Amino acid sequence: QVQLVESGGGLVQPGGSLRLSCAASGFAFSIFTMGWYRQAPGKQRELVASITSVRITNYADSVKGRFTISRDNAKNTVYLQMNSLKAEDTAVYYCKAYLQGLSVAHWGQGTQVTVSS
Repeated sequence: QVQLVESGGGLVQPGGSLRLSCAASGFAFSIFTMGWYRQAPGKQRELVASITSVRITNYADSVKGRFTISRDNAKNTVYLQMNSLKAEDTAVYYCKAYLQGLSVAHWGQGTQVTVSS
């Protein structure tokens, strides 16, 4: 059974940091591209960052220089280190596993990140 379980969300003040984790099971994690997406109230879900099986990374312009995506294939886990958080980073963050060019994708249930003083 495929599972993606996000953790690490919460409430943080502007300028603070959080580290999200996504633990995967039930599929060949190491060959999948992993992505972090987010969806704020009233907005469409958007890509935040992704990392391929060979660790090529991609970031949304809005998070470049502040967020870092990484993966540990031995632990079947992908991380999102978020620094210098802003109020506009408030959203539900989702983990996605997919194979580029193929219609294979798995989603996690999401974790809430709230940036507020």
